Parts: sequence; C-alpha cells; structure tokens
Amino acid sequence: MSNALYLKIHPENPPLNKILQVIDILRKGGIIIYPTDTIYGMGCDLHNARAMERLCQIKGIKPDKANLSFICSDLTHISDYARSISTQTYKVMKKALPGPFTFILEASSKVPKLAGAKKKTVGIRVPNHQIPLALVKELGNPIISTSIRDEDEVIEYSTDPELIFEKFKGLVDVVIDGGYGHNIPSTVVDCQNDQYEIIRQGAGILEEYV
Repeated sequence: MSNALYLKIHPENPPLNKILQVIDILRKGGIIIYPTDTIYGMGCDLHNARAMERLCQIKGIKPDKANLSFICSDLTHISDYARSISTQTYKVMKKALPGPFTFILEASSKVPKLAGAKKKTVGIRVPNHQIPLALVKELGNPIISTSIRDEDEVIEYSTDPELIFEKFKGLVDVVIDGGYGHNIPSTVVDCQNDQYEIIRQGAGILEEYV
C-alpha cells in the first residue's frame, strides 16, 4: 500500500471540497485518521464490512471483541442504531452532546454485524469538532471509529498530526491534519437501564448534565 494522503483541513471552517475528497475515500473502503474534540480517531464507513475488518486489524483487535464507537453528526439518527432509549437518557445526551462523551446504549438490529458477530451494545459519539461533524453529514451515515492511542498510556504521537502521519502512513488512506489534538479521551458512560455508569473517566464531566 502506498503512503496515505496527508490533508490539512481548517478545524473550524472545513472546506467542502476537502471534506468531499475524504468522503470519496471512505466510500471506496478507505480508513481515515481525523481530529475530534478529544484525541485523534481512526475510522471508516459504517456500511463497509471489509473496511471495518481492516480497522480492527490495524488496531490489533478481534472484530467480535472490538468496542467501536459510532461518530454521529447529531442525535437525529440515534434511534436507528440504539433501542429503548428513555426520555431521561435522551435528555442527558441532548444536553451533553456535541461533547467529549461516548454513550453506551443497547444496539438496534440496524447495527451492522462485525465479522459475523452481532453487537449487543453501541457507543454513540457526537464530537464537538467541525471536521468529523462535516464528514458524517456529507457521508449520510455514521463513521465507525476507534482511538489511535493505546488505552493504557499516553503516547507522544497521539496529539501531533505529523507524527501520527509518520506512524500510520503505510496503514491508512488519509491522515487529516486539523491541528494539534488533545491526549485525554472521551468519557465513556454506560446508559443501559438508565443507570449512568462511568466506564472510563475522560474529558467530559457527566455530573454537569445529569
């Protein structure tokens, strides 16, 4: 595989032509690295099974064990992928998003199988960052995503897009440079059964919204 495309995109006003360039690559099964309001993420088109398997390969995780997030542009399509969301949980999500949270919900039947495995839960993420929001809006469906860093340690390359490119250029198709990222991930909240259990404390403070 040849080197990935290194694409600088303005983080606050992403030009449509550059966004569409990335969309074209996503639709062809490409893997992208992109900025969020927390750490840089790696993702692909939700509806491309081969790209999803490749994403798991790059991360070194088994598809049936993968905890991948759905990057959405807003909560409009959330009921497509998550079921039995109570009014209370929906209100909390509406207040907290866009923001640095991943909400774990019961997966609906529309969530694609990953390597033949049916996922029981889905992580919903609406980042407060114009680049991923624009990508999802133009793609027309969520991007399935994982963080580029190892969960247990903060690594220097995880915030600098040029270092990210050096590390991943032979593995992915596009690295979007939207400026320096942060090195604190999103806060992961399990919302099943209306119990708000913090699975991982990250940048978001849930108490501000409950």
